Amino acid sequence: MTTKLVVGLDGHSSGERALDHASKLARLIGACELLVVYIIEWSPYSFQTPEENAERHKRREDEISTAQERVIAPAVEALTKAGLNARGMVRHGNVADMLNEISRAEGAEQIIVARSRENSLSKRIFGSSTANLVMEASVPVTVVG
Repeated sequence: MTTKLVVGLDGHSSGERALDHASKLARLIGACELLVVYIIEWSPYSFQTPEENAERHKRREDEISTAQERVIAPAVEALTKAGLNARGMVRHGNVADMLNEISRAEGAEQIIVARSRENSLSKRIFGSSTANLVMEASVPVTVVG
């Protein structure tokens, strides 16, 4: 049986830390698949103009393509070159909700993310995606510092 680990990337060094930790775990586990995921944040608190709504589908496809090309493909390529079993995906939505949903749908044993070091006003008001994930996840979450 293969163990699945979901690794949340953010396109920054914190995502690289999560990926490094997940790689070490995968080597220790042996039969392991790393599912590398990038979530394009969607906020219910943003309002769009009619023009933005008209272009929404194209913009969404462009965002997915860009994230796949710049974040996911290089990560999956590096993992497979290192001899690990990996695949990737990009989704739109709330980061915590989507990582949890993907882990359930894929039958993952664990979610691995890294703590962001940024302090923003929205993070203080709404909470961080990492904190929300830890509180809501249906599988264990490892948070890399």
